[in-house]
Amino acid sequence: NHTEERRVTSQDCLLPVASGSIVYGNDAVSIDASNTSEGYVMVCYQGAVDKVKLQITTPDQTTYTYNLAIGSYETFPLQGGNGTYGMKILEHAYDDKYSVLFTQDVDVTITDEFKPFLYPNQYVWFEQDYSAVNFARTLSEDSSNDLDYVEQVYLYVIGNIKYDEELAETVTSGYLPNIDDTMRTKKGICFDYASLMAAMLRSQNVPTKLVVGYSGDAYHAWISVWTEEEGWIDGIIYLDGKTWKRMDPTFASASKSSDEIME
Repeated sequence: NHTEERRVTSQDCLLPVASGSIVYGNDAVSIDASNTSEGYVMVCYQGAVDKVKLQITTPDQTTYTYNLAIGSYETFPLQGGNGTYGMKILEHAYDDKYSVLFTQDVDVTITDEFKPFLYPNQYVWFEQDYSAVNFARTLSEDSSNDLDYVEQVYLYVIGNIKYDEELAETVTSGYLPNIDDTMRTKKGICFDYASLMAAMLRSQNVPTKLVVGYSGDAYHAWISVWTEEEGWIDGIIYLDGKTWKRMDPTFASASKSSDEIME
């Protein structure tokens, strides 16, 4: 069926490229907008300040803020659909204050609404030779359809990755997951759980949103997936094959899927 035909192999992973055909910026920063039709933009900061932020404001005026690395291109999703996106680069000035280095509005028409949720980006980075992607391919080949594959990924992550209490207590602003490190150490915090699961799903062509924010007073991360059978399913969550329930992979693993956490 169509669902099975959408499944791809690891060598077919999408990979963002800074093509250089449309670039905005100045001596300190470059915004490569060559492939906005694919649902992403790439940004490279080469200035002298060690703390830099990127703000992307979507057409509906939702603003996402990211920390920028120094000296290399990073990929960011255009997850608000078609329209005009505002790009703002901010450099650290003093204390918690930032000054505006560069701004640019970019008109975006995305050719496939799912592409922003299939490409690797700063929060969900993967490449075809990653061990997590190779393992994802194995799970995919053993799955009958996308719903089954989502279940297999979910069960693998909650069954094999343990919550890293030490990292949770010491993690600092700007932390980014490394999914192969998570696979190797078999431990991580909520961001690592969600990034690993999102990468495994995206690499096998299952559109996946990763959300970071607050759950009550706690900083948290979770994902939503899209399948041909169900459309968008909010919160990652396999229950009994028929009933989907809002469920976070970190909570599921830490609690052994207890009734209290399920509620």
